[in-house]
Amino acid sequence: MSYHDPVLLTECLEGLNIDPTGSYVDVTFGGGGHSKAILEKLTTGKLYAFDQDPDAQNNLPQHPNLVFIAANFRYIKNHLRLHGVKQVDGILADLGVSSHQFDEGDRGFSIRFDGPLDMRMNPAAGLSAAEVIATYEEQALYDLFRKHTDIKGLRALVNALLMARATEDITTTAQLRTLVEPLAPKGQWHKYLAQVFQGLRMEVNKELEVLEDMLYGATEVLRPGGRLVIMSYHSLEDRMVKNFIREGRPSGQTDSDFFGVKHVPYKAITRKPIIATAEENARNPRATSAKLRIGERTETNWTKDV
Repeated sequence: MSYHDPVLLTECLEGLNIDPTGSYVDVTFGGGGHSKAILEKLTTGKLYAFDQDPDAQNNLPQHPNLVFIAANFRYIKNHLRLHGVKQVDGILADLGVSSHQFDEGDRGFSIRFDGPLDMRMNPAAGLSAAEVIATYEEQALYDLFRKHTDIKGLRALVNALLMARATEDITTTAQLRTLVEPLAPKGQWHKYLAQVFQGLRMEVNKELEVLEDMLYGATEVLRPGGRLVIMSYHSLEDRMVKNFIREGRPSGQTDSDFFGVKHVPYKAITRKPIIATAEENARNPRATSAKLRIGERTETNWTKDV
């Protein structure tokens, strides 16, 4: 089974600044490319790998230093505590959808293949994309596309979905594609369809909310000097990561204390995001939209805002 070539592999490993005896977390195991490279650098250290997609378990190597956790990384702190881990030396996240998930038509992620309109990272949890379209009220549909996409003329899209579902259930990717293609601006049908699918996928998997919870949880388990290394493929996610590393909040600005001092949890190792080289982009198209940010956990009295 092929998932995808690990994106920015060398840069991720350098960003983690690996201690062979340390403890590390890969919250997005996927095809295992990043995890296997981390394991090669460990001697007595441990790697805790998360993935909620059952398919990912087919890629697990037999390695004594690997602990696999079949769970959503949203609950990173709780799951690590269940394994007796209170602090780790580095955390890696490769956000988004793997090439394998896009290439499996029956998962519903791809505009290229017909299949059930599912889009769940964990097929056993939550609402599918078909159920979202069938059950969301008009305003909720409008809000999900406004939140997750840059689509113009959202009322036309929402009205088309509402009218179509009144006469038939929209249960396949082909149905959705046929329905929304006529709404695409001239010459931009592929981008438009990709945005529609993206908006639904991000809503189905609560991707922004999950990322926010992971950022707070990761920060609570990273030891001072530990590294947070995150790759994102969407501007909303990248902005959240940038804000969190700089300010300690996904939304941005942190309040100063009585003395005018900000207590932020990270020192930014990368002021600007690291992007792939032209050579890597040519070899691995998934790398073209990747932005890598690295933060180092500082010794502060930072606490999560409630």
